[in-house]
Amino acid sequence: MKIIVATIKSWNIARAEALQKQYEGVHDIVIYTTREEFNAENVRDFQPDYIFLPHWSYIMPREITDNWECVVFHMTDLPYGRGGSPLQNLIVRGHKETKISAIKMTERLDGGPVYMKRVLSLEGSAQEIFVRCSDIIFQEMIPLFLEGGKENMVPVPQEGEPVIFKRRKPEDGQITSDMGIDQIYDYIRMLDAEGYPRAFIEFGNYRLEFEKACMADDAGSGRELSARVVFRPTAE
Repeated sequence: MKIIVATIKSWNIARAEALQKQYEGVHDIVIYTTREEFNAENVRDFQPDYIFLPHWSYIMPREITDNWECVVFHMTDLPYGRGGSPLQNLIVRGHKETKISAIKMTERLDGGPVYMKRVLSLEGSAQEIFVRCSDIIFQEMIPLFLEGGKENMVPVPQEGEPVIFKRRKPEDGQITSDMGIDQIYDYIRMLDAEGYPRAFIEFGNYRLEFEKACMADDAGSGRELSARVVFRPTAE
């Protein structure tokens, strides 16, 4: 089988390379990490059976999606949570776990039929969650495509009323004085990952950015939250 993995995140790239080595001589696997490489001409020359898109943030050319089977991995139990910033939107809504939905890409955003779903814990930092998600995608889900044969991988339509998530913006990560300690902890951890703007507080001419949050129970004062903070000067 011939497959393409297109991804931009370091944790997915590392696991894609491990998958490529694991199936060397069995399946032909090509990895693309930039838009310049991942174009219709290269795809046409390769003629893949599948194109896997774990955490690909760019718009896909119709020439590719119309002619090859593209598989997206969305971090919600679809049709719940279609749309942007799924991890952050799940955490702010109080979810402790979710499902990774492997779906066929169609014209409707996150609305394609579902191949499979797998449970994903939402404990820890965003970086830890993304790495955990990547392990499931590359060690459990993609191997089923490679070993099961295309005739056995038939996606089924989504069922239920869609719930749409709105993509969150960097300014949505601001910590405010009315937040409780659990909410502050969630804001810090849900943005603590490679390439994401950190949770922050505006403080005079500085923006205080937080990461590496840790919650602990103190015998004298109850729950305590610690985190690393960086003071970044802002324009006056």
